[in-house]
Amino acid sequence: MSPDLDTGFDVSGRLLAEERAGDNAPPLSVSELSGMLKRTVEDRFGHVRLRGEISGFKRAASGHLYLALKDDNAVIDGVMWKGGAQRLAFAPQDGVEVIATGKLTTYPGRSKYQIVIDRMELAGEGALMALLEKLKQQLAAEGLFAPERKRPLPFLPRVIGVVTSPTGAVIRDILHRLADRCPTQVLLWPVLVQGEGAAQQVARAVRGFSAMDGGGPMPRPDLVIVARGGGSIEDLWAFNEEAVVRAVADCSIPIISAVGHETDTTLCDFAADRRAPTPTAAAEMAVPVRADLLAMLAEQGLRMSRSVRRGIAQARERLDMQARLMPAPDMLLAPQRQRLDDAGARLDHGLRHRLAAARAALADSSGALRPALLKAQAARAAERLERIGLRPELLTRRLGESQVALDRMARLFASNDPDRPLQRGFARVMAGGQLVRTTDAARAAGRVELRFADGEVAADVDGAGAPLERGAGEDISRPTKIARKPRAEKEGRQQDLFS
Repeated sequence: MSPDLDTGFDVSGRLLAEERAGDNAPPLSVSELSGMLKRTVEDRFGHVRLRGEISGFKRAASGHLYLALKDDNAVIDGVMWKGGAQRLAFAPQDGVEVIATGKLTTYPGRSKYQIVIDRMELAGEGALMALLEKLKQQLAAEGLFAPERKRPLPFLPRVIGVVTSPTGAVIRDILHRLADRCPTQVLLWPVLVQGEGAAQQVARAVRGFSAMDGGGPMPRPDLVIVARGGGSIEDLWAFNEEAVVRAVADCSIPIISAVGHETDTTLCDFAADRRAPTPTAAAEMAVPVRADLLAMLAEQGLRMSRSVRRGIAQARERLDMQARLMPAPDMLLAPQRQRLDDAGARLDHGLRHRLAAARAALADSSGALRPALLKAQAARAAERLERIGLRPELLTRRLGESQVALDRMARLFASNDPDRPLQRGFARVMAGGQLVRTTDAARAAGRVELRFADGEVAADVDGAGAPLERGAGEDISRPTKIARKPRAEKEGRQQDLFS
């Protein structure tokens, strides 16, 4: 069969590929073809701008962004490297319409083409508002905008922290207004208020004020103002970022949001404790007017003095009325004076009466004290003394009776003397300082002491612990092993018969 000259392919159904005459298209490898396609696409579409809706958005751990851009009929993959992702002015989300600027390239590993995004912007104000509304609903559902989270502002803050640009007119307006109303110490935390990194700086400033403990060189603010001048929604977008809104909601210090002009509204305004239409209005909310305070204090002082004077006047009036109702002092004291005069007269009469009675009693007593009467009484007393006097015969008889009783007691004592039997030849047997009363006790002691009238001797008891046996012809009167003790020992060991 002949080759198909129109198509340039061999349609003969051959098994092995062969070069044909006039064929100038050598076979390409897949990598070569992919490289050719990559160079062609990148050269032809080196700079494109695509408008589409974000789908399948995810942020890798490396910081790169992966997403897809789609419209009604087509979809294209996209990637944004970490450097470009850090410069984004908003947080990409699914469903947000954007305009992506970059270049097309291919990914040979999957035979797909994609766009490498250098810059990404919201596709018009409608997309921006849609993104804002979506974030607002999300944060509201978490309770960040709830009215019960709002705290009252301090009446007269000593230190005010301001988060704004140090070079703009906002800080000057705030300082000027505070100086006019009530001079207060101001701490400025300088930040960017728009552009790349502005949201992160504002969030760090708010959290920094909240973390101050007041023990360092800088005092802790009693109130924080987040302020920025007016501008478009793009200029104010940093104050719509989630990081700023959460930092404002979590701030432990009461906070005022003064972002933009009166018609401008940001999510920061909803999270703050109070929203001010302008930075100047925020300064007016922060502090009262010092002149008004002084005037109020002066007025309160006047009212207080008038109240005190009025109270004194009313008390004096009531005292005068009570004084008019009270009787005169002479009328109050008249009965007491009369009672005093009466008592004085009665006292004089009573003293005179008592004196007369005492004189009469003295006269009666002195009349009884005559010498004859006294002598008679003395004679009667001497007679009674003579009758009860001590006669010698009575004393002699009483002494004799006592002597007889004493002799009786002495004989009784002598008869009960434990040593008296010793005078008649008896002996007292002692062992260990105790009186031995039985033979068993003597045998158990083994050695005893015999106390006689003229001294003591020691003796050993034969057959200790057993009855003493003697022979038929043995003399029982012979003493056994008797040893005399020294005189000193005898005297120290004498015992009472009844011990």
